[in-house]
Amino acid sequence: MTEKTSFFKKNSGYILRGSMLIISIVIVVIIFPGTRKFRFEFQKGRPWQHENLIAPFDFSIYKLDKELITERDSVKKSIKPYFKYFEDTKTNKLIGLSNQFQKKWLIYKTKDSILKTEDPNYKAIPKLKKEDCEVVFNQLYELFEIVYDKGIIDPSEIIEYADDEDFSIIIQKDGIAEDLIYGEFYTLKSAYEFINQETTSIIENKNNSTLTEFFQNLDYNLFLTANFIYDKEITQKVKQSELKNISLTIGFVQAGERIIFKGEIVDDDKYRILASLKKEYEKSVGLTANLTLVTLGKIIVILSSFICLLVFVYVLRFEIIQKTSSTLFILILVVLFLSLASLVVELDLTSLYLVPFALSPVIVKIFFDSRLALFVHLITIFTVGFIAPNGFEFITLQFVAGFSAIFSLTTLNKRGQLYKASLIVFVVMSSLYFGIAMTQEGDLSKIEWINFVYFAINGLILLFAYPLIYAFEKIFGFISDVTLLELSDTNHELLRKLAQRAPGTFQHSMQVANLCEKAAYKIGANPQLVRTGALYHDIGKINMPLYFIENQISNINPHDSLDFDKSAEIIIGHVHQGIEFAQKNKLPSQIIDFIRTHHGTSKVQFFYKSYIKKYPEKEVDINKFTYPGPKPFSKETAILMMADSVEAASRSLKVYNDETIFNLVDKIIEYQLEEKQFTNADITFKDITAIKKLFKEMLRNIYHGRIEYPK
Repeated sequence: MTEKTSFFKKNSGYILRGSMLIISIVIVVIIFPGTRKFRFEFQKGRPWQHENLIAPFDFSIYKLDKELITERDSVKKSIKPYFKYFEDTKTNKLIGLSNQFQKKWLIYKTKDSILKTEDPNYKAIPKLKKEDCEVVFNQLYELFEIVYDKGIIDPSEIIEYADDEDFSIIIQKDGIAEDLIYGEFYTLKSAYEFINQETTSIIENKNNSTLTEFFQNLDYNLFLTANFIYDKEITQKVKQSELKNISLTIGFVQAGERIIFKGEIVDDDKYRILASLKKEYEKSVGLTANLTLVTLGKIIVILSSFICLLVFVYVLRFEIIQKTSSTLFILILVVLFLSLASLVVELDLTSLYLVPFALSPVIVKIFFDSRLALFVHLITIFTVGFIAPNGFEFITLQFVAGFSAIFSLTTLNKRGQLYKASLIVFVVMSSLYFGIAMTQEGDLSKIEWINFVYFAINGLILLFAYPLIYAFEKIFGFISDVTLLELSDTNHELLRKLAQRAPGTFQHSMQVANLCEKAAYKIGANPQLVRTGALYHDIGKINMPLYFIENQISNINPHDSLDFDKSAEIIIGHVHQGIEFAQKNKLPSQIIDFIRTHHGTSKVQFFYKSYIKKYPEKEVDINKFTYPGPKPFSKETAILMMADSVEAASRSLKVYNDETIFNLVDKIIEYQLEEKQFTNADITFKDITAIKKLFKEMLRNIYHGRIEYPK
């Protein structure tokens, strides 16, 4: 193997993680908007803090978004709906009406015989003259002609326009467009009411009940339909044409013209001019700016952000760089939110306030710690601040939102904590935005209230952190407090089996878990992780529980009939069997690490010394009496090694008092230090001293009832 190949193989992990970093930077550089950044920050209602500003080039003064929205709404309301006239409608319906009359008359002529056949109780009605019916029908026919000549409109098609009857509509008839009043036309309802009322009046004057009954059987609605139909296509074309004709500008500034002096208040007019200059300045890349230099600047900004993140992680969380999954997780989160923000700004999809930036630090906090979560969040929002429409306001709001989200979730072991964090984020963002808006506008009517909806959506999106936890755990092999809480439930299948088959070991594990949890709180380790690891560290004793002294309830010890090296093999074997049990039951790798390391590379001292004493002349194979390791490599696994040894040894004390307990704790932990069991763990002597002191106090309290008081 060549030296070059050996180097790459040895450093393959770092090369892979470095490649991921470079790819992440390239992705963000490509997606990041390629525009110049206006170098001045300004706020409405606040003094201009920079030097006197002179127009660097000619530019138009754009209307503000609010003004354009108001003007567009006004245009939409002013557009008159267009209607087409359909002449055939009248002809067809009147023919249908005549046919219906003739049909009804034929039925009437044979009514006696037909009804007698269908209904035996039918009684003949007085005769009706056709001449009388035709007179009434002709008058009815004329009423229909009047209605159709005036015009019938279906109002359901123009409900958005029909505020009152006096608004205008455009009628397209015989190739001519005519502007008429909507109220001059009939609706289907008013046409029916008019015809019914007039026909009833005509028939009542005849004073003939049979005639009344005859015409009541004519359903007028069947022959009434709109003959002026709403032309949606033409109406929309006219509307779009009018909207396109709206001017986006209301003035012009020439190069060299004074825009604003230092200290001058940014009022509405100045704000409009400054916003227009910013817009023209940032989109002028390639015209007045060097595209290559703008791109170079973009690369430097993004590269600086990632380097800051890399340095922070390298100095304070080096273990993340050592793990490919952790590095990939952090990079994916940063790239995801930077890319999402870039697309929103570049494509003008929606407001940046709709992007849930606070979700990123919450997820990082769940799997790592608050400090890393806050730094990742800061790097993300500071980078986005370069492209945000109002960078100062954006960074301020997102920083406070992320900060609030992180520190409202001290731990996540209840679903209700996310609801609390969600509410806090909404309240904090809304309150701060309201304060900023008031300093800028000083007018409630000018606040963009839609932003409060975005803040509410931001808060609700935080609730998705809960299902995301499970997904990230499976993808990246992480473990959260939620999972740890589930595993530490003593009703878990493995723990129940341990309690049934090895009750002494179960009680020992519970005591060790309590010691570990308090020690973790004391030195700033993860208490939930070490407690869960402590509960499972001895599950390998399930198979042969009686070979471990805490499970022996009689004076019979199965080791008495075994050789010392065989006994050592059984004792050491509980680590291997524990790992097998854990893997079979799909325990997370972080919990299996506690099983692997809780004895480190220490020796089974009792059987080792007994073997030497019995066979002084034999050469001892030290490996037979040594645990396979590895040594503890974190604060949590180091705490477990100390707590496990101290708790187990404390059970063998003959006398329980301060002196015996304190000496025991000192002796065991000092021995572990001499054996260099903690060299791979990021634990300090200060931490170890604090743990020793805590263990002494806790053991003294545990065995307080066993101390023999003088008579």
